Amino acid sequence: MLITRYKRPQYSGLDIFNEFLNNIGTYKETTKENIVDFNPSVNTRESEDAYHIEVDLPGVKKEDVDINIEENILTISGKRELRNEVKEENYYKIESSYGSFTRSFTLPQKIDLDKIEASTHDGVLEITIAKQKELVNKSKKIEIK
Repeated sequence: MLITRYKRPQYSGLDIFNEFLNNIGTYKETTKENIVDFNPSVNTRESEDAYHIEVDLPGVKKEDVDINIEENILTISGKRELRNEVKEENYYKIESSYGSFTRSFTLPQKIDLDKIEASTHDGVLEITIAKQKELVNKSKKIEIK
Protein backbone atom coordinates (compact mmCIF):
# COMPACT_ATOMS: atom_id res chain seq x y z
CA MET A 1 0.00 0.00 0.00
CA LEU A 2 1.30 3.40 -0.99
CA ILE A 3 0.82 6.22 1.49
CA THR A 4 0.54 9.73 0.04
CA ARG A 5 0.82 12.78 2.18
CA TYR A 6 -2.07 15.25 1.85
CA LYS A 7 -0.96 18.64 0.60
CA ARG A 8 -3.06 21.52 1.81
CA PRO A 9 -3.82 24.01 -0.97
CA GLN A 10 -2.00 27.29 -0.72
CA TYR A 11 -4.24 30.38 -0.72
CA SER A 12 -2.97 33.67 -1.93
CA GLY A 13 -4.27 36.95 -0.56
CA LEU A 14 -6.28 37.37 -3.76
CA ASP A 15 -8.01 33.98 -3.27
CA ILE A 16 -9.05 34.92 0.26
CA PHE A 17 -10.33 38.31 -0.94
CA ASN A 18 -12.30 36.68 -3.78
CA GLU A 19 -13.85 34.20 -1.33
CA PHE A 20 -14.84 37.11 0.91
CA LEU A 21 -16.48 38.93 -2.04
CA ASN A 22 -18.33 35.78 -3.13
CA ASN A 23 -19.83 35.37 0.35
CA ILE A 24 -21.19 38.92 0.56
CA GLY A 25 -24.95 38.95 0.44
CA THR A 26 -25.46 35.33 1.43
CA TYR A 27 -28.59 34.69 3.44
CA LYS A 28 -28.30 34.83 7.20
CA GLU A 29 -31.14 34.29 9.62
CA THR A 30 -32.09 37.60 11.22
CA THR A 31 -33.37 38.35 14.65
CA LYS A 32 -34.24 41.64 16.26
CA GLU A 33 -30.75 41.72 17.78
CA ASN A 34 -29.14 40.92 14.40
CA ILE A 35 -30.41 43.60 12.02
CA VAL A 36 -29.29 43.17 8.42
CA ASP A 37 -28.96 46.12 6.06
CA PHE A 38 -30.79 46.13 2.78
CA ASN A 39 -30.16 48.21 -0.30
CA PRO A 40 -33.36 49.45 -2.00
CA SER A 41 -33.45 49.84 -5.78
CA VAL A 42 -33.23 53.42 -7.06
CA ASN A 43 -34.13 55.03 -10.38
CA THR A 44 -32.93 58.52 -11.23
CA ARG A 45 -33.92 60.75 -14.12
CA GLU A 46 -33.68 64.37 -15.17
CA SER A 47 -36.33 66.52 -16.82
CA GLU A 48 -36.01 70.09 -18.08
CA ASP A 49 -37.02 71.64 -14.77
CA ALA A 50 -36.23 69.00 -12.12
CA TYR A 51 -34.32 65.92 -11.00
CA HIS A 52 -36.34 62.85 -9.98
CA ILE A 53 -35.32 60.03 -7.64
CA GLU A 54 -37.53 56.97 -7.18
CA VAL A 55 -36.72 54.51 -4.38
CA ASP A 56 -38.42 51.09 -4.03
CA LEU A 57 -39.36 50.70 -0.37
CA PRO A 58 -41.97 47.94 -0.12
CA GLY A 59 -43.18 47.42 3.43
CA VAL A 60 -41.51 50.60 4.73
CA LYS A 61 -43.70 53.19 6.43
CA LYS A 62 -43.10 56.83 5.51
CA GLU A 63 -42.57 57.59 9.21
CA ASP A 64 -39.54 55.27 9.14
CA VAL A 65 -37.81 57.21 6.32
CA ASP A 66 -35.66 60.34 6.72
CA ILE A 67 -34.58 62.58 3.84
CA ASN A 68 -31.92 65.23 4.44
CA ILE A 69 -29.80 67.52 2.29
CA GLU A 70 -26.53 68.78 3.66
CA GLU A 71 -23.90 70.51 1.53
CA ASN A 72 -25.57 69.27 -1.69
CA ILE A 73 -25.63 65.64 -0.57
CA LEU A 74 -29.09 64.10 -0.46
CA THR A 75 -29.30 61.27 2.10
CA ILE A 76 -32.24 58.88 2.30
CA SER A 77 -32.21 56.60 5.34
CA GLY A 78 -34.68 54.46 7.19
CA LYS A 79 -35.58 51.10 8.59
CA ARG A 80 -37.82 48.21 7.62
CA GLU A 81 -39.65 45.91 10.01
CA LEU A 82 -41.76 43.22 8.35
CA ARG A 83 -43.77 40.65 10.26
CA ASN A 84 -45.69 37.87 8.56
CA GLU A 85 -48.01 35.98 10.89
CA VAL A 86 -50.04 32.91 9.85
CA LYS A 87 -52.55 31.25 12.18
CA GLU A 88 -54.00 27.98 10.95
CA GLU A 89 -55.88 25.20 12.66
CA ASN A 90 -52.82 22.98 13.14
CA TYR A 91 -49.98 25.49 13.29
CA TYR A 92 -48.91 29.04 14.04
CA LYS A 93 -46.04 30.67 12.09
CA ILE A 94 -44.36 34.06 12.46
CA GLU A 95 -41.67 35.33 10.08
CA SER A 96 -39.97 38.62 10.80
CA SER A 97 -37.35 40.57 8.92
CA TYR A 98 -35.62 43.75 9.99
CA GLY A 99 -33.20 46.01 8.19
CA SER A 100 -31.89 49.53 7.82
CA PHE A 101 -30.68 51.43 4.77
CA THR A 102 -28.90 54.61 3.79
CA ARG A 103 -28.50 55.93 0.25
CA SER A 104 -26.68 59.17 -0.59
CA PHE A 105 -26.58 61.20 -3.80
CA THR A 106 -24.44 64.18 -4.70
CA LEU A 107 -26.70 66.86 -6.14
CA PRO A 108 -25.75 69.53 -8.66
CA GLN A 109 -25.05 72.99 -7.24
CA LYS A 110 -28.02 74.57 -9.05
CA ILE A 111 -31.05 73.27 -7.14
CA ASP A 112 -33.92 75.04 -5.43
CA LEU A 113 -34.07 73.81 -1.81
CA ASP A 114 -37.48 75.41 -1.29
CA LYS A 115 -39.01 73.38 -4.14
CA ILE A 116 -38.11 69.85 -3.12
CA GLU A 117 -41.02 67.46 -2.71
CA ALA A 118 -41.19 63.87 -1.53
CA SER A 119 -44.19 61.56 -1.76
CA THR A 120 -44.84 57.86 -1.47
CA HIS A 121 -47.28 55.65 -3.34
CA ASP A 122 -47.52 51.84 -3.45
CA GLY A 123 -44.14 51.35 -1.76
CA VAL A 124 -42.27 53.77 -4.07
CA LEU A 125 -40.78 56.97 -2.65
CA GLU A 126 -40.49 59.74 -5.25
CA ILE A 127 -38.35 62.82 -4.62
CA THR A 128 -38.57 65.76 -7.02
CA ILE A 129 -35.79 68.35 -6.85
CA ALA A 130 -36.44 71.58 -8.77
CA LYS A 131 -33.60 73.18 -10.74
CA GLN A 132 -32.62 76.84 -10.48
CA LYS A 133 -30.12 79.12 -12.20
CA GLU A 134 -28.01 80.31 -9.26
CA LEU A 135 -25.72 78.32 -6.99
CA VAL A 136 -27.03 77.24 -3.58
CA ASN A 137 -25.26 75.50 -0.70
CA LYS A 138 -27.66 75.00 2.21
CA SER A 139 -29.02 72.25 4.44
CA LYS A 140 -32.63 71.05 4.74
CA LYS A 141 -34.78 68.20 6.05
CA ILE A 142 -37.45 67.04 3.59
CA GLU A 143 -40.90 65.94 4.81
CA ILE A 144 -42.64 63.08 2.99
CA LYS A 145 -46.23 63.80 1.98
